[in-house]
Amino acid sequence: MNYFEEGEKILKSGKKRILLHSCCAPCSSSVLWYLMPLSYVTVFFYNPNVMPYSEYAKRLTEQRRLCSIMGVNLVEGDYDAERFLSFACDMKYIPEGGKRCEKCFYMRLKATAEMAQEGDYDYFCTTLTVSPHKNADKINEIGNAVAKETGISFLPSDFKKKDGYLRSIKLSKEYELYRQEYCGCRLQDKI
Repeated sequence: MNYFEEGEKILKSGKKRILLHSCCAPCSSSVLWYLMPLSYVTVFFYNPNVMPYSEYAKRLTEQRRLCSIMGVNLVEGDYDAERFLSFACDMKYIPEGGKRCEKCFYMRLKATAEMAQEGDYDYFCTTLTVSPHKNADKINEIGNAVAKETGISFLPSDFKKKDGYLRSIKLSKEYELYRQEYCGCRLQDKI
């Protein structure tokens, strides 16, 4: 399935209110660039997987700065590292891209869907699919499962398509955004 095309069909059918989960400012830069002309977007920064807290604070500061530059509202989720660690510590030996990542995606997408329900949004989605290191099929599968659980629609996406990832690099340079060297979870470093 081409998730990018599926999402684009929805977006072109009329402006929707979208709550966009953002993993970081660099990834959200290109996704916002794409979504803003087609929808009403609010960014939701919820990433309890990012460690240590100093790194989380740096990423949140950059997200605030980007949202200010682009004129987008930002909702800040709680930093609840204990929630992430409650399941992740038992999975620290699983390589990146495995079940630990899937549970992390689920946790963040579920929180986004719940926030979208509270805010009466039409859709929720995530910037995670802009990364060439993330499995868009798996993220969309999890997003659709969360949509069934919560009753709020998930916007299908594969934001790396049509040079989305390359655009994120270009916009990061243009806005002088901090580009981190890792996803957020440092459990592999502890092995």
